[in-house]
Amino acid sequence: MSRHSTNPWVVLVLICLAQFMVVLDATIVNVALPSIQKDLGLSEANLQWIINAYTLVFGGFLLLGGRAGDLMGRKRLFLIGLVIFTGASLLNGLAQTSGMLIGFRALQGLGAALISPAALSIISTTFEEGKERAKALGVWAAIAIGGSAVGLVLGGALTQSLSWRWIFFVNVPVGILAFLFSWRIVPESKDEQAHKAYDIAGAVTVTGGLMTLVYAIVKAETAGWGSTTTIVLFVAAFALLASFIAIEARSAHPLVRLSIFRVRSLATANLTMFLVASGMFAMFFFNTLYIQRVLGYGPLTAGLSFLPFTAGIMVSAGIASNFAPRIGVRPVAAVGMLLTAAGMLMFARMGVGGSYAADVLPGLIVASLGMGAVFMPLTLVATTGLEDEDQGLASGLFNTSQQVGGALGLAILSTVAAGRTHGGSSAALVHGFHYAFAGAAMFVLGGLVVMLALLRREHVAKIEAVADAEPALEAA
Repeated sequence: MSRHSTNPWVVLVLICLAQFMVVLDATIVNVALPSIQKDLGLSEANLQWIINAYTLVFGGFLLLGGRAGDLMGRKRLFLIGLVIFTGASLLNGLAQTSGMLIGFRALQGLGAALISPAALSIISTTFEEGKERAKALGVWAAIAIGGSAVGLVLGGALTQSLSWRWIFFVNVPVGILAFLFSWRIVPESKDEQAHKAYDIAGAVTVTGGLMTLVYAIVKAETAGWGSTTTIVLFVAAFALLASFIAIEARSAHPLVRLSIFRVRSLATANLTMFLVASGMFAMFFFNTLYIQRVLGYGPLTAGLSFLPFTAGIMVSAGIASNFAPRIGVRPVAAVGMLLTAAGMLMFARMGVGGSYAADVLPGLIVASLGMGAVFMPLTLVATTGLEDEDQGLASGLFNTSQQVGGALGLAILSTVAAGRTHGGSSAALVHGFHYAFAGAAMFVLGGLVVMLALLRREHVAKIEAVADAEPALEAA
């Protein structure tokens, strides 16, 4: 099917519908966590696996998904991803034990890892470069922001009125409709010049290594950091990750070409985002538990309470996009990280007898204004100054850094919080949260230190030169 044989905007609607499910799932689960924990009997330390099983598999197979779409056909991979994601959603809703739910969440993450890169590639091949593609990508970005907000509210409404199982069941009819219409309407495309090689070994070793590392961190809280079990898990994790590096260094067609990290701007942006995301994921996780288990809010009210965060990100991202060309991407990102860390520290002061207005809302506003100012500059730094053939890899790496950083940060901070929670009282729970939020602030400040230490003006000169030239071009 050619690019012009179907209405591209119909294709965009279908692609965005599937991506909406993926984005929705990243937030819809958060507000249901207390209900899931109560029904399935998860411990404080193991609750984060409901998030991390999805996140780690999503991040670990994201790059392979992008590569597979180029080789076997983007539409075909998109449809395969829809089948896996939709089927896993049904299985999640039917899960009777925590082990079943965690396993099916991992399967759902695999489906998402096939859908997202294939969907973005379909948009790029369906819309001509220029104004039309920019407009389509603008819709795509709006779906990401809107999906997060809708996920919080919809997750709360479904959990409160029906049960937590319906946050997964809701994906089933949407997934089926998206599959049927996409099968008939979405055009197929592939890279006919690409070498027919899949780095499956690379994807398996990096994902297995990261999941083993997270499990080792979580297990250390109960087994002890010096126990044989913990040491064996850490050794296995590092062995798998070392194998991944060896595979990538020797492979003719690696999942990640290691030489790309010689680009200082890309390496710095990814490491910085890794650290920032480590604190950001924990912010949602622990605030959800505080709002429902300590303040006593229902799931729907808890979902609505996060909407100021979404609004703050939208406002600050717009402001950042205007100021970055004028004063530089580094100062804007630095201010964003300082605000984000300040918001985390405000959460670290929340009390047992607190309130949403005094203990949660101020931190949400400050942290959201900071995060919106971080993402845009770092995305520019991570993807500018590269050859055209490296753009897909750079974008995939940046997304992977967010997912993996968030998962590892959540594992570490959940373990810290559980280690400081002695007893089942609200006071004990909040005491653990204080340490988790303080740790989240340290992760974000660590990202700031990395950026300031490694990123120099010459590394972002091209970005700022392009930005400075745009007003002149528009005036002409």
